[in-house]
Amino acid sequence: MIINKEIDLGNGKIISIETGKMAKQADGAVVVRLGDTMVLATVVSSKKTPPPNQDFFPLQVEYREKYSAAGKFPGGFFKRESRPSEKEILSARLIDRALRPLFPDGYLYETQIIITVISSDQINDSDVLGGLAASAAIMVSDIPFHNAMSEVRVGRIDGLYVINPDTNELAKSDIDICIGGTEDTICMLEGEMKEISEAEMLQAIKFGHDAIKKLCAIQNELAAEVAKPARPFVSKEIPADLTEVVRELCETRLKALAYTPLKKEDRADQTALIYRQTTEFTLEHFNAVISNEDIQAEPSKALYLNPHIIEEQIHSVEKRVMRHMILDDAKRLDGRALDQVRPITIELGIIPRAHGSALFTRGETQALVTITLGTKKDAQSVDTLTNNADKKFMLHYNFPPFCVGEVGRLGSIGRREIGHGNLAERSIKMVAPTDEEFPYTIRIVSDILESNGSSSMASVCGGTLALMDGGIPIRKPVSGIAMGLIKEGDKYAVLSDILGNEDHLGDMDFKVSGTRDGITACQMDIKIDGLDYHILENALEQARKGRLHILNEMEKAIPSSRLELANFAPKLTSIKVPIDTIGMIIGKGGETIRSITEETGAEINIEDDGTVTIACSTSEGTNAALATIKSLIAKPEVGTVYIGKVRDVRDELGAFVEFLPKTDGLVHISEISSTRVTKVSDHLKVGDKVKVKLVDVRKDPRTGKTRFALSIKAVENEPEPGKENN
Repeated sequence: MIINKEIDLGNGKIISIETGKMAKQADGAVVVRLGDTMVLATVVSSKKTPPPNQDFFPLQVEYREKYSAAGKFPGGFFKRESRPSEKEILSARLIDRALRPLFPDGYLYETQIIITVISSDQINDSDVLGGLAASAAIMVSDIPFHNAMSEVRVGRIDGLYVINPDTNELAKSDIDICIGGTEDTICMLEGEMKEISEAEMLQAIKFGHDAIKKLCAIQNELAAEVAKPARPFVSKEIPADLTEVVRELCETRLKALAYTPLKKEDRADQTALIYRQTTEFTLEHFNAVISNEDIQAEPSKALYLNPHIIEEQIHSVEKRVMRHMILDDAKRLDGRALDQVRPITIELGIIPRAHGSALFTRGETQALVTITLGTKKDAQSVDTLTNNADKKFMLHYNFPPFCVGEVGRLGSIGRREIGHGNLAERSIKMVAPTDEEFPYTIRIVSDILESNGSSSMASVCGGTLALMDGGIPIRKPVSGIAMGLIKEGDKYAVLSDILGNEDHLGDMDFKVSGTRDGITACQMDIKIDGLDYHILENALEQARKGRLHILNEMEKAIPSSRLELANFAPKLTSIKVPIDTIGMIIGKGGETIRSITEETGAEINIEDDGTVTIACSTSEGTNAALATIKSLIAKPEVGTVYIGKVRDVRDELGAFVEFLPKTDGLVHISEISSTRVTKVSDHLKVGDKVKVKLVDVRKDPRTGKTRFALSIKAVENEPEPGKENN
């Protein structure tokens, strides 16, 4: 049975959700449509019982854009889609982060959600439609999932908020926020904005949540009409006496450890010792009272002897201890106050050959950030369904295993690294100079050397500092901070500059970056239901104060961008040439421009409007390339002195000299010297460089060709072109 639901979110933006037509062998499948953009979402969840020691939910969310959806061929040699693009990875992360916390506790069955863009009008973006479609597909399946989630994009044009702005509207918007939530709460948001206030951010979130509530309601209607019974699922129940034994064995030790400020590695070592000893003592205790016969008679008793289950209970005790320490005593693991930022140290210019560098350390989180400047040729080619523009500002984030004291395989860049790099890039991009102001391609690389809380925000601070160190004229410095939340009932605490453990054991990870004048980017993940706006308002204000504190520390190190670029940065020089001379500069098959590059070491880029940009790390190379280009496009002028090259010698006539590129003139035998010349080859040889003056230009009446008359004797006492007499 095909069921279709529609909803108008304003301004004629009608979203439809259809199920029952496509992908009917999946556990759930829907097609969501806005305009001519359509996404198909499917979900399949394994019915195979997870292994008893499995402690994670194997949820896989994949988002794929088919180029055929827009009537396009994929770029590259192989004309089919290959590995996911950065846009696809970021879209999948948005959906995953919003959905994952909504599955019931203890549901560990392998689950795969695939969102495919099957039609694109190249105006309405499909990423937030994918989040809505994924949730709707689960809602119409038999998976025990009863809390519909929806995603929307919020923009603001001329002061008016807009739901799901299209690409044309987004170009005029000062806000671009993707929000995911249920009818009751916001669970995810991520976006960029042009220095908006905390109050404006809150308004945008509330506006988006109103639309989310409507989309969740229509999903509930759809699920009710499909009426597919949920598959049986009972979360495992942990015996109360097992929980109590574990608590008695480890609570006091974990509490004492929590109240002792320690370095990350020392805390990890001591925590691991408590886990190991508690597990051993618990197993010893229950092995004494539970036999194999007991387990055979009552299989659930095997839980008492499962090390994994025991470790889960220790983790619950650790989480409860830390949370109550913060809520009851306003104390944190490292002894800081709730709103206190860890100590910050900054070093600039520490990488000699980079075009700007900074080492930013905040507590036990450290980012080494470098800048590389390039030309338009270094820009990244972007090929998506809605955007084919080259990318000239990029930030790449690396998180090697040693930064958390681990051994790991170095492979391709993971989703987390792409997501963190994108957030930091969006944070700084808002203050980057325009292409007209600074026509460089800018690459920022943030290598995380230590991590204990919010390395992405360290990348924002380090990236800003490195840009300023490199002399890049950013409009304002940007800093970032990660906020946390501990909430039990009506009691809550907002934490500034959270540690890794506070993120792991807490209820919120809220990253906010911006200038002194407003927010430029944000990312939030909520692990609990019922986050009220009063808490969010407090978190935003506390984040603002923390952000300003970090900015103060950054400005102590470098108050503004340096006045000059780094020594090894390419220097750009631009000139405008007539459009009809572009071909002459490039040459046949690019021969001329390649030879200029080889001779001078300069990189040359030519725009269609005749703008020629020369990039070179030395002034000598720049000047040489500039002189060559000017000579290529120069028009012969009578009375002008040139340095020419002898191409041919005729003893009784004179010598032919190339005085401009591909332009020859004749030096008559009588114009070679003020003394009599009887044989030209006695004075000139092929390949000689000579100073000549153009004395006459005339057309040959017979052939119609232009003839140039040159003289050497006319300039015997004149300086070379471009040089003054001494």
